[in-house]
Amino acid sequence: MHIITTISEMHDIVMDAHAERVGIGFVPTMGSLHGGHAELIKLSSMRHSLTVVSVFVNPLQFGPSEDFGSYPRNLDADVRMIRDHGGTHVFAPSAEEMYPQGFATSIHIEGIAKVLEGASRPGHFDGVATVVCKLFNTVMPTEAFFGQKDYQQTLVVRQMVADLAMPIAINVVPTVREPDGLAKSSRNAYLNVEERNRATSLFRALSGAKKFISNQVTPLQGRKTISRSEIEAEMLSALQDVRIEYAVAVDANTLESRDFYYSGEKIALLIAAFAGTTRLIDNIVTDIV
Repeated sequence: MHIITTISEMHDIVMDAHAERVGIGFVPTMGSLHGGHAELIKLSSMRHSLTVVSVFVNPLQFGPSEDFGSYPRNLDADVRMIRDHGGTHVFAPSAEEMYPQGFATSIHIEGIAKVLEGASRPGHFDGVATVVCKLFNTVMPTEAFFGQKDYQQTLVVRQMVADLAMPIAINVVPTVREPDGLAKSSRNAYLNVEERNRATSLFRALSGAKKFISNQVTPLQGRKTISRSEIEAEMLSALQDVRIEYAVAVDANTLESRDFYYSGEKIALLIAAFAGTTRLIDNIVTDIV
C-alpha cells in the first residue's frame, strides 16, 4: 500500500504504469469510507492490478452553509479499508496541493448539472466537475468507478468525459444498502437512532413507486404509459417524518421532467430529504415495460 500526497509523485507512478501498459482503476472519494466504497474498490482491484483511491474532502463542492468543516474524516480507517479491499495506492492530497495560490480554473457544465442537486446546491457541480477533472488528470485512470447513489453526479461526470474527450471508461456500480434499505452514505454517521429510522422512508418510497409503475402502466394511444404526477404522488405519500426537498420521476438519461412516460423508456426516481438536519439523497432507476 502506497500513500501519495503530491501530484508530482502520483504522476511518476501512473506514467510508469502507462509505459508498462498497466491499466489503472480509480475510485474518487471524500473519505469516511463505508461498504459502498468497499464495493467500488473491490471491483476496481478485480479489473486492474493498480487501483488508486483518492481521499480528498473537496471544498469547492460545499456551499457556505453546508458541512465542509464537520464532514467526517478518518484517514487511518480509510487506508485500512482500501488496503483490505484490494486498493494499491491512496492519493490523499491537501487542499493547498489541489488548489494552490492563484488557482483560477473551474469546469462548468450546462443542462444536466443545472437541475435538482444543481438547483438546490448552486455551484455544487462546478466543484465536483473541477475536482474530478483534476483528479483524472493526476491519476490518468483507464477506468473510474462511481456509486449510483449519487446518480446525477454520475451523469455530470459522463457528460464531462464525453465533452472533453477523456479516454476514461466510467463504471457506475449499483447502490449498496443496509439490510433495511437505507443507502450507505458517509453522512449516515450524523443520524441519531430516531433519525436513522426515519431515513428508511426514502427507500420505501422509491421501492413503492417502482412497484406502482410496474402495476399501473396502462395503454394510451397504442402505447403503455404512466403519469409522472401519479408516480410522484406515490413517493410523497410514503415519505414520512422527513423534510422533503424533492421527490421526482424524470427521464433517466436527461433528467428532464415530462407529464407522461412510455413503454421502452427508462426513468429515474430521485429523492432528496432531511432526516433531522442531515440531508440525504437516494434513487432507483427503472424501465417501463
